Amino acid sequence: MQEYFDLQAHNTFKLSARARYFCAITDVQELRDALQFARARNLPLMVLGGGSNVLFRKDYPGVIVHMTNRGIDIVAETAEAVWVRAASGESWHGFVEYCLHASLHGLENLALIPGCVGAAPIQNIGAYGVEVKELITDVEVLDAVTGVIETLTCTQCEFGYRDSIFKHNLHRRKIILSVTFRLHRSPCINLGYAALAQALSGIADPTPQQVFDAVCAIRRSKLPDPTVLGNAGSFFKNPVINREAFAKVLQDWPDLPSFPVAVDNDRNSVSNWVKVPAAWLIEKTGWKGRKFGQAGVYQQQPLVLVNHGDASAADILALAEQIMFTVAQQFGIQLELEVQWIPPRSSA
Repeated sequence: MQEYFDLQAHNTFKLSARARYFCAITDVQELRDALQFARARNLPLMVLGGGSNVLFRKDYPGVIVHMTNRGIDIVAETAEAVWVRAASGESWHGFVEYCLHASLHGLENLALIPGCVGAAPIQNIGAYGVEVKELITDVEVLDAVTGVIETLTCTQCEFGYRDSIFKHNLHRRKIILSVTFRLHRSPCINLGYAALAQALSGIADPTPQQVFDAVCAIRRSKLPDPTVLGNAGSFFKNPVINREAFAKVLQDWPDLPSFPVAVDNDRNSVSNWVKVPAAWLIEKTGWKGRKFGQAGVYQQQPLVLVNHGDASAADILALAEQIMFTVAQQFGIQLELEVQWIPPRSSA
């Protein structure tokens, strides 16, 4: 257990902040010991993975446990599928690569997403036409109060768009230890995302490796490398609005793109909701490429806020607030955060 630990190397925004206590966790007993340490001192406890989806507004006054547990195991097999369990501390992209090389398919569209496996179900990560909830069968968790290990089914995780029960009823109550995925033995190519289909348009029957490579190339062309330019990926979610509100915006902005939102568990049904791209809204308000102190909006992808070198959390927060205000004023649409603010905006 380390005191007054510098978190700059443990968040991809590269912001300076300190944890009152910090420890790396490699197994369940170490995690239980850390929980007991925090309880004995009446301190809050936070679980940190790759630090790719957080923004530290200030020093953290409690205990941060950094999940570094490792392990990838095949737990079941059939002629068509393989169930693979990965520890929460495994690199997400490393896990995707492992499965690709093992001819276990389905994750290719989620390549190069930063962070750890344990964060995938919390965020219900998604990209290029695939959401991780489609492949997760269950999540192994430790109850932070009782210390009991439990298994939650995919249904119990209550997945939504960049959302899950781990952000709500089970927030800070259940700590993810591992995630099990059902992957396919045969290629299951998904080219439903226009940019990916375009990238592979010259290939009649693309392989999983070619899909993986194309996804990596697209991401590298649009998103900054956090080791070079501090960022946390997409800062905002794509707004989901009802069709009445969408029709109203179309009166002034007839070229606003949209995507139908299917009713949960029924991909073919039509609902009263549509998803609109936050990047389009931000670009139309003139924020793309602009700076606010040392914080800025990335030139190639306006969904991404970046640290140009010495940005403070206040710089990034002020920029985000200005963007949200401008989009609301111009389109009547409220952007929602994808990045977690620590502590949350509602906190002092």
